[in-house]
Amino acid sequence: MKLSLRRRASVPDLPGVSGPARVDPRTKSLTKRLSAGDIAVIDHLDLDRVSAEALVACKPIAVLNAARSTSGRYPNLGPEILLHAGIPLIDDLGPDVMTILESHVVRIDDGAVYDGETLVAEGVVQTADTVGANLEEARAGLSVQLESFAANTMDYLRREHDLLLDGVGVPDITTRIDGRHVLIVVRGYHYKDDLVTLRPYIRECRPVLIGVDGGADAILDAGWTPDLIVGDMDSVSDRGLRCGAEIVVHAYRDGRAPGLARIEQLGVPHVVFPATGTSEDVAMLLADDKGAELIVAVGTHATLVEFLDKGRSGMASTFLTRLRVGGKLVDAKGVSRLYRTRISNLQLALLSLAGLLALVVALAATQAGQTLLGLFGARLDDLYSWIRTLLGLAR
Repeated sequence: MKLSLRRRASVPDLPGVSGPARVDPRTKSLTKRLSAGDIAVIDHLDLDRVSAEALVACKPIAVLNAARSTSGRYPNLGPEILLHAGIPLIDDLGPDVMTILESHVVRIDDGAVYDGETLVAEGVVQTADTVGANLEEARAGLSVQLESFAANTMDYLRREHDLLLDGVGVPDITTRIDGRHVLIVVRGYHYKDDLVTLRPYIRECRPVLIGVDGGADAILDAGWTPDLIVGDMDSVSDRGLRCGAEIVVHAYRDGRAPGLARIEQLGVPHVVFPATGTSEDVAMLLADDKGAELIVAVGTHATLVEFLDKGRSGMASTFLTRLRVGGKLVDAKGVSRLYRTRISNLQLALLSLAGLLALVVALAATQAGQTLLGLFGARLDDLYSWIRTLLGLAR
């Protein structure tokens, strides 16, 4: 895989950059309240692509990271995306930067961060050159990650043998899936564009819509209502949870479910699905166990770098889950980049001509239309005679 900073972004000069701080160790929680002109303060080791794109959409004037945005484990894509968007990234600031109070105006001077006149932390200003060097170094770490990934895969197979092979532990749900298509939406790469491209499919086939955590909001934003919401409920909005969809809370194997308290507080009916792995795995296993004819996945993780970009050792479970689902899984991630409908000028002209012809035929089929066409024809005759007269005088 080749990663490079092909486009060098124009990053503003750092001296004098200041703004209100928005502080949260969880990047996806921070982006819910981050606005243009703010300074994002995060603690995100190996900043991934999805998180970086969410930050870019909020248009902060700078991002301060307490951790290293690229640790060297693998070539992650987040820092490159921030620089392409022209957003300064100050890296490896340490835990002190997380002590900045929410909404305090902070000032950035090169790699130093000040709260008022107090120096809070100093870090590394990332540039195209430093990010490129980090990516080159990180590529060497992929072999180690491959070994770790293989070990995690075997560990998951031992622990979830009954679930993978026999469906033991899958809860009962009221949503009918048997014999139907299922569309699973995860907030991954290009998920919004892919949903737009899949509009004709959704309209014609009417699949069961399953939103994985924040994927439920993506379905709502696209104009539909999810039938099921699956996940640990840490990134889906209250609007999504109250939309009427059936809720399946993903829990750990020991019974702990971090999102259960929120669901109970909202008073939303739900079922619990204890399973190792990720919420997108749980959604696929649920759809397969309940008899889905076809499973279409949008935004899910399919490659090694995407698994590592997610930042979980448990992502190895997705590999085995995809093997279990087998031939009924269609990965629609990236379909928006595969084909875009293009209408030529000739096609537009023919379409307009066909519409005009249909209008004429429709008018000719009625008495009023025939009268109108007769008057129009008479006008054309008068125009033709007038033109002939002008041509005769010109000679």
